[in-house]
Amino acid sequence: MTKYKKLDENDLAFLRSVCSPERVAAGSAISQDYYHDELGGIKSAPDALVKVLSTEEVSRIMKYAWDNNIPVTPRGQGTGLVGAAVALHGGIMLDFSAMNHFLDLDEVNMTLTLEPGVLLMDIYKYVEPHNLFYPPDPGEKTASIGGNVNTNAGGMRAVKYGITRDYVRGLEVVLPDGRIIETGGKIAKNSSGYDLKNLFVGSEGTLGVITKIILRLIPLPKFKLSLLVPFPDLKSAISAVPHVIRASSTPTAVEFMEREVILAAEQFLNRKFPDNSADAYLLLTFDGMSREEIDLAFNTVAARCLELGALDVFISDTDERNESLWAARGAFLEAIKASTTEMDECDVVVPRLHVAEFITFASSLQKKHQVRIRSFGHAGDGNLHIYILRDDLAKEQWEKTLAVVFADLYGRAHELGGQVSGEHGIGFAKKPFLNNSLTPDVIGLMRSVKQAFDPKNILNPGKIFD
Repeated sequence: MTKYKKLDENDLAFLRSVCSPERVAAGSAISQDYYHDELGGIKSAPDALVKVLSTEEVSRIMKYAWDNNIPVTPRGQGTGLVGAAVALHGGIMLDFSAMNHFLDLDEVNMTLTLEPGVLLMDIYKYVEPHNLFYPPDPGEKTASIGGNVNTNAGGMRAVKYGITRDYVRGLEVVLPDGRIIETGGKIAKNSSGYDLKNLFVGSEGTLGVITKIILRLIPLPKFKLSLLVPFPDLKSAISAVPHVIRASSTPTAVEFMEREVILAAEQFLNRKFPDNSADAYLLLTFDGMSREEIDLAFNTVAARCLELGALDVFISDTDERNESLWAARGAFLEAIKASTTEMDECDVVVPRLHVAEFITFASSLQKKHQVRIRSFGHAGDGNLHIYILRDDLAKEQWEKTLAVVFADLYGRAHELGGQVSGEHGIGFAKKPFLNNSLTPDVIGLMRSVKQAFDPKNILNPGKIFD
């Protein structure tokens, strides 16, 4: 195990010389919000917190950390769910929330250059007045774009538009030893050697510190419409998904939800959902450049859903109605969290063919392990969010139950040809399951990549597999 230097007053003095002193905190002056991420199950305090403002500051701090063998943990908004932004070994935490500037909107090349601390929701607001569109749509809109890139976030529109990696054109990265590199750029095609850019995307801050991002944009769709489709049970709802995707132009999003989650969201938001009488629902969205295109798509899909046993089809064709539907969907995680004492999540992804089978299996674990389980997710791309709720379980029993439920879930996903994480990453929490899902040769190659970039293992140590 790597032995790291414990920060002392000389180290803090250096950090204050690089940044203004008010942007450096140490010890008890660091808010406990920085000890954990969104779920809060993994906690550890950094020795120093630095709110960085520039690439140059990051470079100088990384060079110092490299020379002195000090671990460094990059952090955005802390909305992660696997402990990736927790300083497991203390050291320096770099807070990127103030590096939140838009640098360049290139309408000819349809690219947006920005700093990693920009919030996802602000990107949409910034580009849409220019009739441009950033398609990735993770559920947590207050996440930073740096966090999205570091976890290769997916979201609800992935079934049609893809994931974060598909929209990253270029990166500026500070390496563990302080060197600054640029990879990719505004260019649309690139076959010039190894694709280093895509190594950094999804690396969870373990290979380099991202300080600038160039995103690809597309023309803003002019029309959007959503369908809320109730089904008598979850199996029939999920089983309809492949038929929906083949029926017409690909929906922008295909989400599934159960009645219990909808009721939790209603209570959390103090707002009624359009319908809560059925056991299961599909929520579909279509977008496009013409009303005719949208009408053809939703009419075809609506008819197909009714043929497959849907109880009804509710059409949402105004911005207000769409916002109401998707606001409820966006609140599912917080609503579930508010309904229990503690929870943990399985962010599994399986082939679309096996979604119904996996969800049915996950639901059966409630009776097997005597624990409450709630699920929702992206049925169109097989990325499923399974939440295990602690409720009134004692700590020891909760930890035992969580371990056996996770073993069952990840084991079944592996049998079905799936993987441990669809979009939330591995961080610290999911390391054992990654090791079980990949072969030793693959894990060995990943370790070799880490060794090549960070032989001292100072950058976000303790994450993914080390």
